[in-house]
Amino acid sequence: MSTFPHRFVAALCCLAFGLLAAPPASADRVDDATLRAALVVERARPLAPRIERSAFLVDASIRSPVLSPDGRGVAYLQARGRNHEVWLLATAGGPPRRLLSTSDARQLYWSRNGRWLLLESPKQLFALAVAGQSGSGIVTTLGGRESRTIEAVDPQHPEAVIALERLRANRVAPQRWRLLRVDMRGRRTVLHEDTRQIAGFAFDAHGRLAFLERVEDLALVVHRVQAGGRLRELLRCPRMHRCSLLPATNPAGEALLRSDMGSDLHRVARLDGQGRLQTVHIDPRGEADLDQLVLDPTTGQPLIASYRSTVAASHGLDADTKRGVDAIARRFPQRNLRVQIGRGAAAQWLVSERASTLQSERLHLYHPRSGQFRRVLADAPALQQRSGMPAPWLPESALARKIPIRWRASDGMRLHGFVLVPPGVDPARAPLVAHPHGGPWNHSRPEYGAIAQFLVNRGHVVFEPNFRGSTGHGRQYMFSARGDFGNGRVQRDIVEGVRHVLAMGIGDARRVGIVGGSFGGYSTLLGVTFEPELFKVGIAFVPPPDFASNLRWIARSREALNLSGFIPFADVARLLSLDTQDRDVMARLHAQSPLANVARLRRPVVLIASGEDRRVGISGVIEYAARLKLLGKDVSLLVDPDAGHANHDPIAREAGLHLLEHMLHRHLGGAAPSPPTRELRDHLKRNLRIAGRDLR
Repeated sequence: MSTFPHRFVAALCCLAFGLLAAPPASADRVDDATLRAALVVERARPLAPRIERSAFLVDASIRSPVLSPDGRGVAYLQARGRNHEVWLLATAGGPPRRLLSTSDARQLYWSRNGRWLLLESPKQLFALAVAGQSGSGIVTTLGGRESRTIEAVDPQHPEAVIALERLRANRVAPQRWRLLRVDMRGRRTVLHEDTRQIAGFAFDAHGRLAFLERVEDLALVVHRVQAGGRLRELLRCPRMHRCSLLPATNPAGEALLRSDMGSDLHRVARLDGQGRLQTVHIDPRGEADLDQLVLDPTTGQPLIASYRSTVAASHGLDADTKRGVDAIARRFPQRNLRVQIGRGAAAQWLVSERASTLQSERLHLYHPRSGQFRRVLADAPALQQRSGMPAPWLPESALARKIPIRWRASDGMRLHGFVLVPPGVDPARAPLVAHPHGGPWNHSRPEYGAIAQFLVNRGHVVFEPNFRGSTGHGRQYMFSARGDFGNGRVQRDIVEGVRHVLAMGIGDARRVGIVGGSFGGYSTLLGVTFEPELFKVGIAFVPPPDFASNLRWIARSREALNLSGFIPFADVARLLSLDTQDRDVMARLHAQSPLANVARLRRPVVLIASGEDRRVGISGVIEYAARLKLLGKDVSLLVDPDAGHANHDPIAREAGLHLLEHMLHRHLGGAAPSPPTRELRDHLKRNLRIAGRDLR
């Protein structure tokens, strides 16, 4: 399989109006019956033991496992403290072989002919000779003034990559984008240069540039490349339609895309020379956007389409691949599977097995001819985040399964999410914690989550709603939010989802809390502010207290969200009905914000913020906490002065879990926290700026 990321994938959907078509009420009854059956299974499981906090915060030592194109080797990074080693495992058997003892690489790829292993780090791409040849060295520098990036392993040339660089404007020339072919010796060939931003490309069977995608105003436009480099427009994808070219054309000379043009869902499509777009594969369930596309490592043609919304499913796109994918699914039922395909008589496939009950992926080799499976790298340890020393993985028997749940909003729209219940526990008697995701243009997936599993282990039911505005379920699902991200339609989806969960006999209605990070933290503050009878406590990580102010902050920030892939954030926000220049829109969001309604807060809140956050300005969080403090509200504020929006410091992450555990125990009756270590006490003492009643 070609595992190189094709970065020309726009992250969001086109503008559409109206709610999703409501299925018949019988579908709701089927959903409820399926949920009840799953709850019976969970209650019959053995009770899970209490697990220490730090055990939920471990990392895998194996990083970026990649199968060679001929399926004969698996290269991977092995973490040793802060260092990475490069290893190669022969699929035929035998111990792995260390290729490099130290590397700053964060991602590995193979050249098309499998003779070179490519090591990508933030500043360079390094080619490592693995077939006995000489010539290992730097292929090209990355980043820098030219903002150079590697976009794909060349789908036609055996020993080359495709790079994109931006040439800044100067006194004699405007800003330009340049598409390059770079071989393993660093020799560069300019394939195309343009004053418009290049967003995608595809080659014919001879390695010639056949299709080019550019950003034109607020549209992605696919062109056919003609003689002399002339461009002929074939397809225009306006208003944040997703149209992402795959690097190689099919044998008929047609372009292949990941696209939602002409469809609500993101799917695999082909584009002919007349600009006609036809579907190659779309989610058979009619529910999920395309998540991953596996390409043939030698031809670049799509082989496997995977969808991961409430369930994970993979589909082979030709007869041979389908037989292999079906065999893998039978061997690992109800798992989230990612497959890398090798080509050749002795080629094996690399299968990554994931699940909500697996703290890290498990790797297997599959031989499609014999049908045999073999677990590989099973002895690779977990690493404690704090010390970097080996640590045991959490047993699958102690972790909660993510159970898909659907509910109907009060306006009729059918919504998706997950519930997790403690094994062996009557869910009706357990406290319930709502855990909305961040973004908001993101979604909860059927995979492991440390915070959710920690909460379940402490005796809580966890509800993860994919409210409207979430991605992964098609463009109508996302755009149906219509910018109503205050105390409005989106928040009602979450509240109505919680009430549906309670009505299904899941969770004690007298003991409900809400927890979230980023937008999920904002939703947490909305919940305890406007629904105090429902939510008894809120813990918010890096929360924007005013979504309107935060949108304007993001637009100005150096880390401005690049939601569409290419369209400026201000234009994206306008297409999402969140125009930051529209005073009425911003005034409405502010009026409904937790910041503007501090006097209404009646429940305790804990705010966990970061001093170097470029997504949520620390000044807004401090202002919110100060206003609450002046009004005598029960607020606690923890600030890590050196952290960004995502805090990777192990002790800081454990501090967050400790505060979760402490507050939920005090207000929902969950398990009492174990005493903090000295290091954790010191962290809390240094960084707890305001201590509420429960933390004094």
